[in-house]
Amino acid sequence: MLELTAQQVRMQQRAADKPTALELLCRALEADGLVEPGYLAGLQAREAQGSTYLGQGIAIPHGTPQTRDLVVRTGVRLLHFPEGVDWGDGQIVYLAIAIAARSDEHLNLLQLLTRALGEGDTGAQLRGAQTADQLLAALSGGAGTLALDSSLVGLQQSAEDLDELLLLAARRLKAAGCAESGFLAALQQGEALYLGNAIWWLSGGDKVSRPGLAFVTAQRELQHAGQPLRGLFCLAEHGDAARPVLDRLCSLLVEGRGAELANSTSPRAVLEALGGELPVDWPSLRVPLANPHGLHARPSQVLMSMARDFSGELRVRVADSDAAPVSIRSLSKLLSLGARRGQILEFFAEPEIAEVALPALREAVEQGLGEEVMPLPADAMPATVVAAAPEEPPQALASGEWLAAIAAAPGIASGPAHLQVTRRFSYAPRGESSEREALRLNEAKAAIADELDTLVQRSQSKAVRDIFVTHQALLDDPELAAEVSERLVHGDSAEAAWDSVIEQAAKRQEALGDALLAERAADLRDLGRRVLARLCGVALATEPEQPYILVMEEVGPSDVARLDPQRVAGILTVRGGATSHSAIIARALGIPALVGAGEGLLQLQPGSTLLLDGERGQFMLAPSAETLEHALHQRDQQQRRREIAEARRHEPAHTRDGHAVEVCANLGDSAGAATAVALGAEGVGLLRSEFVFLDSPCAPDLVAQEAEYRRVLDALDGRPLVVRTLDVGGDKPLPYWPIPHEANPYLGVRGIRLTLQRPQIFETQLRALLRAADGRPLRIMFPMVGLVEEWRQARDLALALRAEYDCADLQLGIMVEVPSAALLAPVLAREVDFFSIGTNDLTQYALAIDRGHPSLSGQADGLHPAVLQLIDMTVRAAHAHGKWVGICGELAADAQALPVLLGLGVDELSVSARSIPLVKQGVRELDQARARELAQAALGLASAGEVRALVSKALGEDR
Repeated sequence: MLELTAQQVRMQQRAADKPTALELLCRALEADGLVEPGYLAGLQAREAQGSTYLGQGIAIPHGTPQTRDLVVRTGVRLLHFPEGVDWGDGQIVYLAIAIAARSDEHLNLLQLLTRALGEGDTGAQLRGAQTADQLLAALSGGAGTLALDSSLVGLQQSAEDLDELLLLAARRLKAAGCAESGFLAALQQGEALYLGNAIWWLSGGDKVSRPGLAFVTAQRELQHAGQPLRGLFCLAEHGDAARPVLDRLCSLLVEGRGAELANSTSPRAVLEALGGELPVDWPSLRVPLANPHGLHARPSQVLMSMARDFSGELRVRVADSDAAPVSIRSLSKLLSLGARRGQILEFFAEPEIAEVALPALREAVEQGLGEEVMPLPADAMPATVVAAAPEEPPQALASGEWLAAIAAAPGIASGPAHLQVTRRFSYAPRGESSEREALRLNEAKAAIADELDTLVQRSQSKAVRDIFVTHQALLDDPELAAEVSERLVHGDSAEAAWDSVIEQAAKRQEALGDALLAERAADLRDLGRRVLARLCGVALATEPEQPYILVMEEVGPSDVARLDPQRVAGILTVRGGATSHSAIIARALGIPALVGAGEGLLQLQPGSTLLLDGERGQFMLAPSAETLEHALHQRDQQQRRREIAEARRHEPAHTRDGHAVEVCANLGDSAGAATAVALGAEGVGLLRSEFVFLDSPCAPDLVAQEAEYRRVLDALDGRPLVVRTLDVGGDKPLPYWPIPHEANPYLGVRGIRLTLQRPQIFETQLRALLRAADGRPLRIMFPMVGLVEEWRQARDLALALRAEYDCADLQLGIMVEVPSAALLAPVLAREVDFFSIGTNDLTQYALAIDRGHPSLSGQADGLHPAVLQLIDMTVRAAHAHGKWVGICGELAADAQALPVLLGLGVDELSVSARSIPLVKQGVRELDQARARELAQAALGLASAGEVRALVSKALGEDR
């Protein structure tokens, strides 16, 4: 049986006529996997047989019996057309419900809609609906939505007793269409309930048209039944519609905030507190957010700067959420929204500024709020919030061993450990007076503001300056200031109030479920710590004179920016991510850095010798003199080689004996293509196309995908592009493509196995690639192929589409990452145009080791002879049929793996863009004949360790 839910609704659609509307409806069904391509013909045929218009602005288009075999699964999608669509014969449709059903399951919808068709002016309600819930409420006759807006709030009314307040409340409910004649008389038979704080409650269910809640207050405090009376809630009761508001009201009363309602002079404040509709005299607009990382710090600052241009109030919320709108003047509040790409922002402006402010806000959001954005699909739906993964248990430190961390800034560094453990400040919880504590806090903030201004002025990096501008905005945040002031009024000391508010704000950021936004909590704590230290009169730790390794729980941006790169050899932290602001600054300053090394760091003795490798993401405690000398020698060599490689980055990569190897770039988005070319890339060897899907709140349409692929091809300027088709599933789910939980997702439905199950999505991606090519060299490869049948299915679909497009230089291949593909290479090589070996997955599958396993991952080495045997089999099979082989896994950028891969005959290496110059230089330093001997010797060894030892010895002799 079909049911209607808010998740099925696409609001605010536009269509010039019925055929266009039918196309939009079919596209929605196809995008969500309900029907296969071709179902549109069924919708059109059904309309030709007779209009599906029901009345009251509603139509229910569905297919014919002849097209039921195109239905993948039963479902519906609702499109809201507020401007209306002419359905013929003067019938205007505001809501079209597209149905995909194999039988007559849609007939139950007629029963569901009977009430809506027979009561009131449902068409007008549908046309004016602003949210999916409002639209569904209109379909059910409107009885499920509680009326609570500015027309139902009357403050500071002239009244002498409870009866007069009750009369005023009943009149408002009647005017709003909630109550009928006789409602007041029925109410007067009941007893009012005292809620405390001079607030009373009275409700009734007789003579109620629809649920509604009125709130009225008197100009002065009155008396009733021996208790004070200032405000009265009056409920026109109907079902459980009032339950959410009652829950919010109870929470307010428990928190002791009832007096705020009783004494309020702002209907808006009352409605925000209760979750009601905002005043109708505040114009609003809704605009989708297209920023790839949502409303994070930089776009939020653009909104804040716009607020300064207007004298009135501007607020925003995520549309259709229960949250109250927040001021766009507050950075912390804007960040706390957690707004993501694809969600709708709803802006509100005071009437005096709305005419100018709202269009300006729309334009700013549509232009990206200072960021480059891709247009959203027309039927974009909000993305699902994914909970943050639980933290791994802390690693134990051991001396003389390489330990893992997250590479944040490249380079090799060594020095004594200088621990800066987070200070635990001591302060009195209560202050002298609110005025005195406010003065102390303002003085401390002013001092820190001066320091931030100095940091901004002296910062050479724009990235660094932008971060401290963000800190300045947080320091001036009016919402944070208001929360602190409230605590000061209740007697908190300046230190206690500031510390508590900052920590709560930081925790709100961490709870958002978005890694990038949650990392901004470090900025809040960094700023909070600096102000708190100033209040407590504590000088923050100063850096030693000699070069050192800074060890901290979490390095704040101001900590890094104050450092002298001549004395700070490197940075090592307990927590943090590669996208944190401290990591950004470390890279900008050229300081090697590792983050997320674990709690064991805090057990280090000050002065312990540390060795960091920011390139490989590893560090060592107490290295031997020999290890340290070797590492520092490597550092010097790396610097010289980097300089040479940079100068020769655009030269081809030829070995000393003239063997050519193509070096290309691995890309995770379209924006990096131009940078890759500038760094010497001879093409793109792996474009991970899932970025198009991950950045979208729903399956991206043909136009959006084509634009991204075309952007890469344009940047490559004739160089070849190798694209991996969508590789998600199991361990990499998409929020809009739910996949059943799998006990072992790495061995489950993912890659080509998944996309073959959704041919409509697969076909859209292939069409977008072929359209974008325009005759330029395009190579499409399919991931996770383990069976010949999978390759053939994917190939046949691509070749069938190729005939429709100008794609003269097209090659089709597979990624070899499943051992069965390597073992079947002699068969597959007869049919594919190329192989690209994904050594990351091939290694973990061949060795049966999860490369993320906390204790086994170190053994998952691509130079293991078992993995090399699979690579060798693949290359020999390919070359026997004149096909080329590339490596696109991390092994391609491994300096020790380079001679082995060349010796095995690999034709192409695809690496991260920044590694291209060094990989090219590495090829130039090798001899192909010598590399071939080395590779053959490596195939006969027993372990990856033996292979690496062999390579190290050989490279040492050659150099």
